[in-house]
Amino acid sequence: MNSGKTIFAQLMDFLPIHQFRQCVERYQGNYKIKSFSCWDQFLCMAFAQLTYRESLRDIQSCLRAVQYKLYHMGIRGKVSRNTLANANKVRDWRIYADFANVLITEARHLYANDTFSVELKNAVYALDSTTIDLCLSLFPWAQFRKRKGAVKLHTLLDLRGNIPTVCIITHGKVSDVNIMDQITFEAGAIYVMDRGYTDFARFHNIHQALAFFVTRAKRNLQFKRQYSQSVDKGTGLRSDQIGILTGFYAKNDYPEKLRRIRYFDVEKNKLLTFITNNLRLPALTISELYRSRWQVELFFKWIKQHLRIKVFYGTTFNAVKTQIWIAISVYVLIAIIKKRLNIDQSLYTILQIFSVMLFEKVPIIQAVTNHKYNFEPTANCNQLLLL
Repeated sequence: MNSGKTIFAQLMDFLPIHQFRQCVERYQGNYKIKSFSCWDQFLCMAFAQLTYRESLRDIQSCLRAVQYKLYHMGIRGKVSRNTLANANKVRDWRIYADFANVLITEARHLYANDTFSVELKNAVYALDSTTIDLCLSLFPWAQFRKRKGAVKLHTLLDLRGNIPTVCIITHGKVSDVNIMDQITFEAGAIYVMDRGYTDFARFHNIHQALAFFVTRAKRNLQFKRQYSQSVDKGTGLRSDQIGILTGFYAKNDYPEKLRRIRYFDVEKNKLLTFITNNLRLPALTISELYRSRWQVELFFKWIKQHLRIKVFYGTTFNAVKTQIWIAISVYVLIAIIKKRLNIDQSLYTILQIFSVMLFEKVPIIQAVTNHKYNFEPTANCNQLLLL
């Protein structure tokens, strides 16, 4: 029998426990707590994410079934449905938000030299949001529609490694474009977003920060061409123009030169129009950058399918935020482990393996590789012969 650590304990060893304690102390998370600490809460919620638990009762039942293994998993407090529910309700969600940002910083460092579909030295980010539907009678604070509740997860995704660098959780009524006011733009970086984020005053803020934006133009864009640049129409490009905005409000909000690129997408049989403040990159690169924006859509689809952020264990805003931030932490943790151990499998495959092997005492690298086990039945077998 393997006398080492369980896979769950090995996973948690990759977490920077010192930084976690700093996050807890920053918000006094363990103030007057005697048994079930913030670390116990995090481990229970991480277990729920890794094994796709459906409810607090489900978490309690599964962990109590392996009570003798909880100490070796790092869980010191008694696992109780009511205790976990109260912890999610009252303990500051910012503890887990700050800790997730610690993991994000580490992951971005690991994936800094990775490439993606466009060969660029610039940092490239995709900005978008996803809506998570909620029952308005259970979540009355989550205003969205007259008879419907929701929260929005606004994400700025680093396309190198698909690491979420900024995550902001709001109720459903918050407009996407307002999130741009909470982002610190990085000089030289490129921010790709859809046309729902069109706001020329905010685009000017990006320009003044010496950063670049790429987005699709709305149909009512009022643009005056000053001169055109040659394009290779065999690549799908139709035009590459430099000009200025002519709309009264748009011109006041963005008085600088702007670039308009038209590209025909053969696959969708659709003419796309992009605008950007980057006047130097090749026009085809700009269109490819916008195509890469779909990585953020795939990220939302992935976490909704493979993490628990559509069914919540609590109904308060604090409980919902806590669960989402811990889910993001688990996603980033798996990305860190994949990179540190040089695992070839996808994040989906790794999570599926971990979900059924958390209590096995084998090395992680052995669990996720195609290692063949040789089973040799013993001679002293108690199986009765039927024939």
